[in-house]
Amino acid sequence: MGHYDALETRSQDERLSAQLAALNAQIARVAAHPGACRIDGAPLPDLAALARLPVLRKSDLTGWQKAAPPFGGVAVQNVAQVFQSPGPIYEPGGVGHDWWRLARFLHATGIGRGDIVQNCFSYHLVPAGMMFDNAARAVGAVVLPAGTGQTELQVRAAADVGTTAYAGTPDYLKVILDKADEMGVALRIAKAAVGGGALFPSLRKDYADRGITCRQCYATADLGNIAYESDALDGMIVDEGVIVEIVRPGTGDPVPVGEVGEVVVTTLNPDYPLLRFATGDLSALMPGVSSCGRTNARIKGWMGRADQTTKIKGMFVRPEQVADFVARHTEVSRARVIADRQGEMDVMTVQVETRASNPALYEGSVLDVLKLKGRVELVPPGSLPNDGKVIEDRRSYG
Repeated sequence: MGHYDALETRSQDERLSAQLAALNAQIARVAAHPGACRIDGAPLPDLAALARLPVLRKSDLTGWQKAAPPFGGVAVQNVAQVFQSPGPIYEPGGVGHDWWRLARFLHATGIGRGDIVQNCFSYHLVPAGMMFDNAARAVGAVVLPAGTGQTELQVRAAADVGTTAYAGTPDYLKVILDKADEMGVALRIAKAAVGGGALFPSLRKDYADRGITCRQCYATADLGNIAYESDALDGMIVDEGVIVEIVRPGTGDPVPVGEVGEVVVTTLNPDYPLLRFATGDLSALMPGVSSCGRTNARIKGWMGRADQTTKIKGMFVRPEQVADFVARHTEVSRARVIADRQGEMDVMTVQVETRASNPALYEGSVLDVLKLKGRVELVPPGSLPNDGKVIEDRRSYG
């Protein structure tokens, strides 16, 4: 599959230079707008300086939107549609060419002119349906706006219209295919562009066994496309219209390549500028580039949720508190709170990566920061699991 455009194969220097220019334009746009997000509009000298800006959390956006509906005073322009996602939280939509940047993903899946895409993402309130509709038209495909449910009608329409490609959640295509088998109807679907849920290897194999190429993307209602798979299937390639950072949960501090952390995204879409927007998802940057020839960074895909807020002994313990504990001790590299049960009582253990040998050194700040007494367990630097967890709940709820 050829590349969508020349942006995908830029040199690293070209990409960084273009991203910095676009980022500084976004910063100026946000700073000049009298909205909720107040930042210094001074241009950044390099992309590493982005880490100095505050992280924007969905809870912040929700609060802003309640105070100034629907978009919370964010510098939004060219709004053609308004969507409501669960929360509720409101997102703008545009009708410009490939406004959510998902055409790049559809192209990588092999979808284009001559294809008929059965779009089984919802068109009701949430933006997913329109996101893929917009992308399919950008690559020259015809769209059957099927939405969700009514599986027998989906099968009938796919057969009558001659659907060649599916867009939707990973598992609903199997529901359609199984119903078609049950009805004795032959379908021509050969490509599937999926998102909004986990694509399990067994399901991908099931589609491959039926002759269907299935690829997945990582996109959100606020940001559009963030990353996508290519034929190389060697991770997810970061989209050209965003800057992706992986930070330690509860902080805005980038972690080294390969370490699992929270996905923080800055979108370069001038119509809806979001700077350092925390997705709440865990992933990790991968070293090197894809073997498909696309030169942008890659992430491992979705690896869980970053918001690990857990109630222990009736008190909420949050990732930000764990980060505060680590910040108080320069010799501590990482820490992990473990919630467990002993008899009918909650117990808390704090594992601390340090070369120190006396747990008593940390008991005071554990109580001060986490507001709970817990056992401190010292572990060697680098020994905690690389899974992005700073709070682990081992209690059984079965």
